[in-house]
Amino acid sequence: MQIYDSSKKEKIKFIPQKENHVSLYVCGPTVYDDAHLGHARSAVAFDLLYRVLNANGYEVTYVRNITDIDDKIIKKSKETNKDIKEITSFYTSRYHSDMSRLNVYPPTIEPKATSSIDAMTDMIQKLLDKDTAYQTSNGDIYFDISKDEKYLSISHKFQNEEEKQQRVESVEEKRNSGDFALWKNAKDDEIGFDSPFGRGRPGWHLECSAMIEEYLDSKEKEFCVDIHGGGADLLFPHHENEAAQTRCAINKEIAKYWMHNGFVNINGEKMSKSLGNSFFLKDALKEYDGEVLRFYLLTTHYRSNLNFNTQDLESSKKRLDKLYRLKKRIFGIEADIKTDFQTKLLQALNDDLNTSKALSLIDEFVSSSNETLDTPGKHKNLKKEISSNINYIEKVLGFGGKNPYEYFQSGIDEETKQKIQNLIKQRDTAKKEKNFELADKIRDEILSFGVSLMDTPQGTFWEKA
Repeated sequence: MQIYDSSKKEKIKFIPQKENHVSLYVCGPTVYDDAHLGHARSAVAFDLLYRVLNANGYEVTYVRNITDIDDKIIKKSKETNKDIKEITSFYTSRYHSDMSRLNVYPPTIEPKATSSIDAMTDMIQKLLDKDTAYQTSNGDIYFDISKDEKYLSISHKFQNEEEKQQRVESVEEKRNSGDFALWKNAKDDEIGFDSPFGRGRPGWHLECSAMIEEYLDSKEKEFCVDIHGGGADLLFPHHENEAAQTRCAINKEIAKYWMHNGFVNINGEKMSKSLGNSFFLKDALKEYDGEVLRFYLLTTHYRSNLNFNTQDLESSKKRLDKLYRLKKRIFGIEADIKTDFQTKLLQALNDDLNTSKALSLIDEFVSSSNETLDTPGKHKNLKKEISSNINYIEKVLGFGGKNPYEYFQSGIDEETKQKIQNLIKQRDTAKKEKNFELADKIRDEILSFGVSLMDTPQGTFWEKA
């Protein structure tokens, strides 16, 4: 398996530190608002990595954190007059719901920042003891970047003094303009946590370093984790600062490999709330099935920037529709057969998650399968192979696993879906009682919702007409 290491800036062979086991850490959401397409892009990219690692036979410990204490969360609390836990619980639940609709697997462990305060204060103490961190007169604690000889070795970023000043708040007691906060002292009316350094809250960069050490690090390994991932915007300063903290606190590198997904651009600009072009995931999911959105996100290689537009989204829907129409032709047949197609698909994804090649292979598979199905008796085990291949596509790429009839129900609201299901049950009862006149009347009522009915050996299904 080959992956592109963001720090080394080259594609290299992936070799985990422990045979057959991979430790993966990905920076998760800050839960103060609904998830947007940028969150979806990162979640789907690393879910794909998780699936591909599993398909290669690796046991994967996947940790994705939840940042539930942050200046943005505190601001939201003040604006809405709501408790922080109420806000973070609500948006964490919404995030999980959105990820489920995208068929993103839950991570192995999903720690919350507020549950790891002790781990964070322990790391701060180690840095203070080494004089790599220092406390200012107002109680804030900063990391001294001049004490880390390898600082900027992850991002390879060069900063002149003007850039440093633009990025960092001005604090007179800072030793260096680029020093960053490890602990922010809480004023009397502010939210905070008790610590040996006084009441306050952790700096954002510190959270991931502490949680990685707490949940994934082991003394016998050279690196804390095999792979550390996140959005490209996190490479600097977030991941650079994480690496510096860990390096200086426990004398080891935080990650063997670094992986970063590209940005989402809307109207040619990087998506961001400050630009007012942030596209909430919930809005896209009102119009499209979650798997359609997932398919669309996978059409652009994870490292490239995705230029969002509805034309490409519609094109992705049509491609996925073809897979589900094929699945309808073999619906009810289940099999587990190893095929050359599956081998080729995994080979494509083992090349730094080459989704372009993988999706091209799927298009070819759908076309050739339909052609062969149209020639009866041409291939004895074809339907079993098709079923196995579609199951494998869902396993490694995360789409194609739904009931094909239910897939084509997207765009119908939940209340109407329930009405249709109830009418189908009434129709089934009428048919069993041989009341065909009533059954036909119910059928006409169902069709009035703008759907079509299919009576199959597996039962009656409907889809949007």
